[in-house]
Amino acid sequence: MKKVALVLSSGGARGLVHIGVIEELLAQGYEISSIAGSSMGALIGGVYAAGKLKEFRAWMKTISKRKMLELSDLSFSLNHIVKGERIIDAIKEFVPDVKIEDLPIPYCAISTDWLHGKEVEFRSGSLFDAIRASISIPSIFDPVRRNGMILMDGGIINPIPLNRIERTEGDLLMGVDVSGHDYKTENDLWKMLEDRKKRDKSWKQIILNHIIPDNIEFNYFTLLARTSALMIRQNSLLMEQLTQPDIMIDVKMGRYTIFDFHKSEKLVAIGRKRTRQILSNR
Repeated sequence: MKKVALVLSSGGARGLVHIGVIEELLAQGYEISSIAGSSMGALIGGVYAAGKLKEFRAWMKTISKRKMLELSDLSFSLNHIVKGERIIDAIKEFVPDVKIEDLPIPYCAISTDWLHGKEVEFRSGSLFDAIRASISIPSIFDPVRRNGMILMDGGIINPIPLNRIERTEGDLLMGVDVSGHDYKTENDLWKMLEDRKKRDKSWKQIILNHIIPDNIEFNYFTLLARTSALMIRQNSLLMEQLTQPDIMIDVKMGRYTIFDFHKSEKLVAIGRKRTRQILSNR
């Protein structure tokens, strides 16, 4: 059996692709001998290591936009919008918290210490403490305060921690990166939507066309979001060049955002399809 040291990138909802990758690897006879991840990669990797990936996928099928809103424990704070505890508590209902050192395979989650500007590795202690620290998207989730540190999303400093995975003799180093964007598809979609609005002659749309500027998609939020995405992507590519993984599954998407948790099955299918394509060429 071929052993794989599997590293899963950050990426919000796009990281649900990781589920499909894991499922396809197992279906093709690969053994995942160790796992590491940042942010959503840390969550999916931790759930898999705990033996609860099937339950997690089944739960994700129930997630709608409305349910995501219900799971968002909104907080009126200057540094975050969501506390983040309600989501973790929901997952704990079918994935019991365990000590990382008691997991059947070596596991590592990456977080960022905002206060001291350094990377933090979780290789022991509570699995969910590690996941919670790794998924703390800046300004979205409440940061985790621990041992004099302020812990935030691992993707800030190491979006695909290929250099932090524990290796075993004879394994293959595999990375899964969902930080890539198909910007041509994204831009084409924006243009299609704008053209559709202009062709719509309903009185409501005519009023909206006069009120909303043509370049509404180029705003403070999209400017910061794309800037952040570009920086994360470059960090991922640099890590790939430094570590030279044996197998790299690079998934660029133009139709899915970091918030599309209600589209889990489509994202899982993308992961399985892309993995089949990569493995068939080996």
